Amino acid sequence: MRQRRAGSGLRVAAWVLVPLGLVLMLGGIGYTGTSYKGATVMSEAMAPTYRPGERLLIERTDAGGIRRGDVVLVDVPDRYRGRPVLQRVIGLGGDHVVCCHGGRITVNGKPVDEPYVMHGEVDAGTGEYDVTVPDGRLFLLGDHRANSNDSRFFLGEQSGSVAASGVRGRVQDDPTVPVVLASLGILGIVTALAGTGLGIGGYVAGRRDRRPAEAVPPWPVA
Repeated sequence: MRQRRAGSGLRVAAWVLVPLGLVLMLGGIGYTGTSYKGATVMSEAMAPTYRPGERLLIERTDAGGIRRGDVVLVDVPDRYRGRPVLQRVIGLGGDHVVCCHGGRITVNGKPVDEPYVMHGEVDAGTGEYDVTVPDGRLFLLGDHRANSNDSRFFLGEQSGSVAASGVRGRVQDDPTVPVVLASLGILGIVTALAGTGLGIGGYVAGRRDRRPAEAVPPWPVA
């Protein structure tokens, strides 16, 4: 039977662990870095849900992934001095948004439940409106209706809506997915380092095994 060389098992383990670790590291950390970003709340417009200075996790998404009720970070070049703003999606393209029947906003004839608004003020005295959101656009409101410069104040500009293509991403309140991905990235780093260590150990063991045995001198003859 052919004898296994010293350190061969360590080298095999290294060949398995190093690539596996690199895949986990690049997949976990890479995906997290490209799919999520951080943002800081800069105003009271989304209070009490999000307060000024609070750090949020923003999940990048395209226009097709936006849902009613999402809080989005959006660029509106012709408003807000070009700065991105944080507002809640009330209506999508084609939706009929009306304020306010019985103190509630309706979308396509259905009352919207808004437990998140500050002091329960749905309109905050800004008056009634009845708009249809153009296709490819969004009707946005802040949760602090008395302190939010949102779609209500631009009704003459495409019903106050903003382009859905300007959305950078939506707030992700559940950090489970990014935490798991980041953990996989860290696990990948540890795995790759462990594999590298095993590979070095296998190389050293193999070098020692290849050293020629020292000759034993003969016993002296009297």
